[in-house]
Amino acid sequence: MEKQMSSGEEESSVERGLLHTWKGYSCSVTPEKVLLSRPVLQAALGNRHGVLLVEGGQVYSFGELSWKQTQMAFPAETSEPVLEVGLSGQKVVSVAAGGFHSGAVTEDGGVHMWGDNAHGQCGLSGLTAVPNPTPVGVIDHSDPTASQTVKVLELACGEQHTLALSARHQVWAWGSGPQLGLPVSTLPTWRPQRVEHLAGRHVLQVSCGAFHSLALVRCPAPSQEPRRPPPDKCGQCNQLLYTMTDKEDHVIISDNHHCPIGAQAGEHGGSDDRRGSEGSPGKGLSGQQQVKVKSSPSEPLLSTHRHSPPRPLSLSPHTTSRSSPAPATSPTQDPVASSGSDATGTAPQEPQQPEATEESRAEPSSAEPNPSSLSQAYDSRPDGGALQGTGAKSSPYPDEQAVKEYLKKLSDHSLSDQAAKSPQLAQRSQVDAIADVFTPDEPPSSSSSSVVMATGAGGGPVGAALNSLVASCASVVGERVASTCEALSLRKVMSYYYPSPTSSSCSSSSSPPGVSAQGVGGPAPDAGGAGGLALLQEESLQGKKSCSLGDVRQEEAEGLSRRLSLPGLLSQVSPRLLRRYSRSRVKAAPLSPTLVADGDSLLPSLQTEVWSWGRGQEGQLGHGDLQCGLQPMCIKSLSSKQVLRIAAGAHHSLALTAQSQMFSWGSNSSGQLGHMETPSTIPRLAKLSEGIRVWDVGAGQQHTLLLADGDCFQPILYYSGQQVKEGLGQAPQEGSGGYTQQPVLLPFCMNIGYVSSVFAGGQLCGALADKNVMGFIASLHELAAAERKCYCKLTSVKTEVLQPLLKADNLTSSLGQTSTGLLQTLIGRFNGLCQLTGQNSASLTALVRRLRDIRGMLLLDHTELFMDTYTEYSSALGNFLVMGGFQALAKPCQDVFGKGCEVVQRLVESADDSVPLPDLLLSVLHLPIKHLQEYTRLLLKLATCYEVDSADYRTLQDGCSKFESLVLHLKRKRKEADYTLHFWKSFPGKMTDSLRKPSRRLVCESSNKALTLQNAGRFSVNWFILFNDALVHAQFSTHHVFPLTSLWVDPISEETTGLNGLKVITPEECFTLLTSSPMEKAKWLRSINQAVEQALSGVGSDTASLASGSGSGPRPDPPISRTASYTFYKEGRLKEATYEGRWLAGKPHGRGVVKWPDGRVYTGTFKNGLEDGFGEYILPSKNANKSDHYQGNWKEGKMHGFGTYRYATGEVYEGCFQDNMRHGHGMLRSGKLNSSSPSVFIGQWQSDRKCGYGVFDDITRGEKYMGTWQDDQRQGNGVIVTQFGLYYEGAFSSNKMMGTGVLLSEDDTSFEGEFSEDWTLCGKGTLSMPNGDYIEGSFSGVWGSGLKISGSYYKPNLFDSDKDKSRTPKLGRLAVRAEDKWLAVFEECWKRLGSDAVGQGETSIAWDNIAVALTANRQIHRGSPELLTRSQHKALESLEIIPQHVGPVTMETYDSIRLYLIKACDTALHPLGRLLESLVAVYRMTYVGVGANRRLLPQAVNEIKSYLKRIFHIVRFLFPDLPEEGGLIPETADIQQERSSSSSEAQLEAPRRVVSSSALLLPVLLPRLYPPLFTLYALDKEKEEDVYWDCVSRLNKQPDLALLAFLGVHQKFWPVSITVHGETQQVVSSTKDACFASAVETLQQISTTFTPSDKLQVIQLTFEEITQEVLTLLKEDFLWSMDDLFPVFLYVVLRARIRNLGSEVSLIEDLMDPCVQHGEHGIMFTTLKACYYQIQQERIT
Repeated sequence: MEKQMSSGEEESSVERGLLHTWKGYSCSVTPEKVLLSRPVLQAALGNRHGVLLVEGGQVYSFGELSWKQTQMAFPAETSEPVLEVGLSGQKVVSVAAGGFHSGAVTEDGGVHMWGDNAHGQCGLSGLTAVPNPTPVGVIDHSDPTASQTVKVLELACGEQHTLALSARHQVWAWGSGPQLGLPVSTLPTWRPQRVEHLAGRHVLQVSCGAFHSLALVRCPAPSQEPRRPPPDKCGQCNQLLYTMTDKEDHVIISDNHHCPIGAQAGEHGGSDDRRGSEGSPGKGLSGQQQVKVKSSPSEPLLSTHRHSPPRPLSLSPHTTSRSSPAPATSPTQDPVASSGSDATGTAPQEPQQPEATEESRAEPSSAEPNPSSLSQAYDSRPDGGALQGTGAKSSPYPDEQAVKEYLKKLSDHSLSDQAAKSPQLAQRSQVDAIADVFTPDEPPSSSSSSVVMATGAGGGPVGAALNSLVASCASVVGERVASTCEALSLRKVMSYYYPSPTSSSCSSSSSPPGVSAQGVGGPAPDAGGAGGLALLQEESLQGKKSCSLGDVRQEEAEGLSRRLSLPGLLSQVSPRLLRRYSRSRVKAAPLSPTLVADGDSLLPSLQTEVWSWGRGQEGQLGHGDLQCGLQPMCIKSLSSKQVLRIAAGAHHSLALTAQSQMFSWGSNSSGQLGHMETPSTIPRLAKLSEGIRVWDVGAGQQHTLLLADGDCFQPILYYSGQQVKEGLGQAPQEGSGGYTQQPVLLPFCMNIGYVSSVFAGGQLCGALADKNVMGFIASLHELAAAERKCYCKLTSVKTEVLQPLLKADNLTSSLGQTSTGLLQTLIGRFNGLCQLTGQNSASLTALVRRLRDIRGMLLLDHTELFMDTYTEYSSALGNFLVMGGFQALAKPCQDVFGKGCEVVQRLVESADDSVPLPDLLLSVLHLPIKHLQEYTRLLLKLATCYEVDSADYRTLQDGCSKFESLVLHLKRKRKEADYTLHFWKSFPGKMTDSLRKPSRRLVCESSNKALTLQNAGRFSVNWFILFNDALVHAQFSTHHVFPLTSLWVDPISEETTGLNGLKVITPEECFTLLTSSPMEKAKWLRSINQAVEQALSGVGSDTASLASGSGSGPRPDPPISRTASYTFYKEGRLKEATYEGRWLAGKPHGRGVVKWPDGRVYTGTFKNGLEDGFGEYILPSKNANKSDHYQGNWKEGKMHGFGTYRYATGEVYEGCFQDNMRHGHGMLRSGKLNSSSPSVFIGQWQSDRKCGYGVFDDITRGEKYMGTWQDDQRQGNGVIVTQFGLYYEGAFSSNKMMGTGVLLSEDDTSFEGEFSEDWTLCGKGTLSMPNGDYIEGSFSGVWGSGLKISGSYYKPNLFDSDKDKSRTPKLGRLAVRAEDKWLAVFEECWKRLGSDAVGQGETSIAWDNIAVALTANRQIHRGSPELLTRSQHKALESLEIIPQHVGPVTMETYDSIRLYLIKACDTALHPLGRLLESLVAVYRMTYVGVGANRRLLPQAVNEIKSYLKRIFHIVRFLFPDLPEEGGLIPETADIQQERSSSSSEAQLEAPRRVVSSSALLLPVLLPRLYPPLFTLYALDKEKEEDVYWDCVSRLNKQPDLALLAFLGVHQKFWPVSITVHGETQQVVSSTKDACFASAVETLQQISTTFTPSDKLQVIQLTFEEITQEVLTLLKEDFLWSMDDLFPVFLYVVLRARIRNLGSEVSLIEDLMDPCVQHGEHGIMFTTLKACYYQIQQERIT
């Protein structure tokens, strides 16, 4: 810490950590300083010795160190601290002292023990005393394979035992006695063992008394798992746990199942029992409710007894019951045996209340108590039933006589029924049965033995099981219960649901005596108002089981639903009854802090529980009895008290809460509990003056030491307990003054400095103090004290104001629904703030106690959390204020607190009675925000203690400035809220209702006529009000609201107009506002702009405005382009539609969503207020389930460009649109393949109709039409093919075949002539037969169903050649020409390139358009990158580089162009790629399926040639320097040289120098079109290829040499030897498929290639392979002659066995590049073609 300390280490060592010790509390006591060279960090005090930890980790001991006497000449007692050399070399971090032993924990989590070890408390075996610190291993043996050393955080030591808290927050114990919490069979133990009963819980601190132990446990977070249904049958005897008896006038639900086999095991294992795991019939939750018998006059008595045979009494540790003491012994009980005794048999140290027998403790009795035994119990008490109580006669509770009479009445009533009933069934009076239904589970009210109370509704398995049982039986008993309820007074019944907050309890006069809040009890002392109620609350909690730990905390928050514990029955209760009392409870604001917020591990936990175990004969376990506890059990009454620290004296226990209160219990022989209330077996508050806040405690043998805040922030010390005088030999002084009745102030405390922690042990007290160097310590203490004070104040506000207010009957009716909701939010945020303050207070207290340093201060480490919490709270407070909530809250407040509302005045600390109540309430809820200024002041104060250039100074300064800006921001927010509230008070009423919103704040308004509307009427009234979210224009009785997020304001230039005006633009209106002066204009402009900016920055978010408000520079004007939401109201296309998205100057611009009320939705881009760009549109159809869905491009608010439209009918259109209509190229799919009329049309559209060339596939009829259309009808020339092989080409009119046409059937029968209908001949024509016969004449009739013929029949002459005989008509003349097909597809491509017509336009514009298209498409795909592969991404990137060249195209630039085209055609995002994709789609659509008709082959080939020509046109447009088709590319000098060097290679390359569309484009086009095209070739050549294949199959049966001889191959070319797998073999007569094998393999690859050039390349390689083999054979150069070459090549073709060789040959011939026809490739191809025809002829030869 870099404080401004000039003194050296020696000096500073005195300034910090100085220990003062003393005994007793008399005025003459002066503390002694323990002088050491280093500051003391921690002290621990035992019975007669102490241990000190100093800076640097060294440990000193002082006092009586009897265990060291074994060492040489060591004195029995030493006043000077002695260094424990056994710990040298170790850095100790904490120490502990027990009765006569000590312990230390080192930095690495190791444990060292020394001192008395008679009971194993030092964890070492075989030694009675351990003179020096010795390591003790805490080993976890839970994993048998690998034992692990447990790291320890802290130790606690008792007389005979030690506890250790591990780094995993588990408890380990060793020593002896029940205080270990270990199974009895293992005691005593010297080896550390885990306390399994606390396993799984997060233990925060452990503390040891002489013979008892305490643990502070963090509450478990509420479980997210659904609860399992509880068992409804006994696990052992299988009988029902719950029974229901329907009597005449009431229903009895009983849970008093007694298992004949044995005690039912607890469902939750041992954790619910305070005793050992052995032998408790009452253990667990199986219906055996553990009921606490009354041990205090002010404590409710559970009136439940059970008829069962008495059991022998046993008080051994194994069977000692954990119930409370009974009021008196039973008549059958031995009074001597029942006197108090602890588990180890030691006699009690003070007179104790007699204990009950096992029967009365463990077996809760049934509802009808035996009157004789109970009245005897009261009679036997000398004071008539009050346990040490002094009940005044003014008590509202019934006196003894009334109780006796009531018991007798109950008894008489029950005895009459008992004879007929089994003794196992519980009998209840009518009143008790009703009490069961209407008994609340809230602690303040009755704890009677109703089933509902047994576990708290729904809080445990019993409640849940009962709910299910009752629900199932509700219909049977509902009416009876309802009538019974009506019979009771409504107020009496409902007083159980809503205990009056003003009275100390439900008085017996307002409820039936049997169900009074006190139960059947004796006179109780006056509990004293609210304090008494709180006490009752604590005590009644003891009757609850320890299993459902969350119940108590959750009760307040869960509201009415939880109180209706038996829904099945209550649903039958009179609706009038429920309506009247089931007002909506405020569920949103639970006043007990939620566990969720506490889950943050960075903040200290406030939700804690205290668990205790060990000997309890002094009541030090806090369970309300004197029993011994062998296992840890939760002290339920402390569960909601937010305990932060525990301490254990010899026989008493202390708990310190976050509210700085101290609870104490146990032995009070010397007043060490700080109060004189009895019994002291349950935690009670120590009596301290008002305003004293305790924050550290120490507990000794018979005294308690408290460290507290007083009036000033320097801590003060209080002492309570035994007075010690040295002269009397350490004995307590007899007579008066020997002990305290309440804590007394130690007068010397102000002289010893700033005390940071206190310690106590034996009779000694200790305090660690610091000097106030540079004011640092004082500032730190002041900060911690201020936070504690604030938390106490906030808690008081919560409990004294907010809780009672929430219970007010008229809350909702006074506030209204909106304000009630706001109040819920406000209280919820108040609780969050209160919780955070409590956590910070706990953290600061721990900081002062241990570190005294700013590192780890929550205010600095989590500043943002504090700022957010305060900002949210301030916002909620402002919202409630603006809505007039405080004015409305005044009436409920007066109803609850009376006219004066002194409670509120006291909390505000206001002496002025004239302050209105709403202002007082506001001040109360404004207290936390006031406290913020303390943070600023004290952090600044702390900062001044540091050097200005230190890091700590900067940290503090930074924190201070943040809180300072927050204070200013919240002040501004409060001012805005006040200003707005004042405005609403003066605003006309009707408008207020519609305009007043919680988060709306007034900025400014024009009531002073500062702002007027231009061109307004003479008598019109225009009032402009600027809120933080809207500009309101009010006129007379109407008003219009303009949201600020969609409002733009511009100043009008004064020079041009001479007006001081502002132009306001909104989405639907534009108006001008005139101001009275330039100053007003500037003011309004600034105000509107700031309001718009804030509305946009966070739409009212406080944090956003906080962040922006902290800047000092001028604010920028709000952006002209922004994101906002707006609903249109004017007539038009967008009426009542809501737009959400980007705006630009009042118009939608950019991405957005429009939703119309009728369900239409548009999502996409906008431009100048209209849909423009890519978007999706959904249009619901009349059929409710389906809707039309469009996805595609828009222009100026209409569908325009490419898109996909899915109709509700199932049709899908994919193509171009214009003005919301299908226009251009597109494909329409109607129906699915299995629907009634599936069909597909692809082609040109015009104004939503088919028009131009298109292909229509009628899947139902099996027909495909390829031709021209007009107005959705076939019109003009076209072709139809059918699945049955019919082919028609000719004229169509009005959707029918009409005019001249040609019709061919599958068997080549053909008709050429006139048609009148589909497939109907009508008029002149010629009918030709396959054999050459034909008929000329007139025909009529439908083809295939009989024709009427009038004409001549011709038979060709036998001597005519076949050529003359064949009269097959020439096809294609009447079909649409290839150049006229798919014009729309190419037009679209030209449009994308920016050309208005085909071939026109500028190249530079085209390239710009390509760049824009690529970029736009990439942006669309950026949002969903999974749509593009990595290679596509790379292709897109490479396409962004345009091939550049200057001058004529060279081979190099030609190659770059070729590569660019390949990439461009590979991606559909490029216009050329899109074109290619469309062409492939239409080609496949045409020639696949029914279109695979051999007669279409010529058209298919011509179509490809047409594509090449038209694409090449586009390519030349993009690359104007490219030569025309057939043009030559000039060679570079390098190629000239290359050519001269090797002429043969140059000739081979020569064809590449000629520009041809096929060479450039076929490689990208043909592979995509190959399947349908090749299918057509195969169909066309089918007959030829069958003949060819027959011959190939026959000849391939021959061996190689025979085939070579047959084909006439010259013998010199016959291979002599062949190489197989590296081995040379001779060719013999039987060798087959071995000769010319490599050439054969090469030729077979022709089937794997697509383009003619690739196929020709394969043929060339085949020739080269043959040549190579022959050269090897002849070993000399030679030239082929065709006579030699042809037979060899024929052999290779035969052996290659190419199935569709005819198709391959035809394809090459049709699509071969013209420039290679006469070159080398042309000759080779001719050779292959000759071989094909030769093979067909071989058969004839």
